[in-house]
Amino acid sequence: MHVSRVENDARHAVFAPVDTVARVDAVVRRLGDAIELGLLADGEQLPGESELSTRLGVSTVTLREALMALRQQGLVTTRRGRGGGSFVVSPAKPLSERLFLRLADWSTPDLRDLADHWAAITGAAARLAAQRTEPEDLAPLHRSVDALAAATEPAARARIHARFHVELAAAAQSARLTREEIRFQAEIGTLLCLALTEEEDHTRTVTLQRTLIGAVRDGAGDRAGTLAEECVQDAMARLIGLRLGIAG
Repeated sequence: MHVSRVENDARHAVFAPVDTVARVDAVVRRLGDAIELGLLADGEQLPGESELSTRLGVSTVTLREALMALRQQGLVTTRRGRGGGSFVVSPAKPLSERLFLRLADWSTPDLRDLADHWAAITGAAARLAAQRTEPEDLAPLHRSVDALAAATEPAARARIHARFHVELAAAAQSARLTREEIRFQAEIGTLLCLALTEEEDHTRTVTLQRTLIGAVRDGAGDRAGTLAEECVQDAMARLIGLRLGIAG
């Protein structure tokens, strides 16, 4: 199967050396985020321990401890013998009750602050993508928005929404922006199930993302950045509204 440059860049960010050396939680976060976002597919075999520890820049002992933690979280399974290794397990669909409990842990000012930070990162990525990508590089974004349009379950919508934003950062050809986008999605992405439940909101998100792709394709950096920021602020405004409802 052909893999585009943007997809390669996104996956490269997953396996780039972790910022904090010899930290088990850093490896767990990096791989766990990638699994949650669907960058590593269900059933996909991870690289061998020696290769993976080298690529992540950690010791094999650190990697083994991280894999053990991921197994305990149900995100990785290990098979022994011929054809064995560590394999990705996609997370189960989150329950809405669990998500509302998670949302209640956030204060409204914290959500607004996160929205501003996320919008800045995504807007910058969109502007750079408009300058640096060729039309053929946008295939992953087109596939993601088509998948989002067809998705009916909020959990699937949230995963695809997250993947779209990571792919947009990868299209900017910036490993740092891609890693930062992955971090944001890990922090808040699952909660977007709650923001993509209503059909009207789902349709609006799909329309915004299609228009954003068009701006990137046309090299309209300022418009692409504005649309990317609007995508983020629109979704976060729904979450803030729900959080205020919980407080009420």
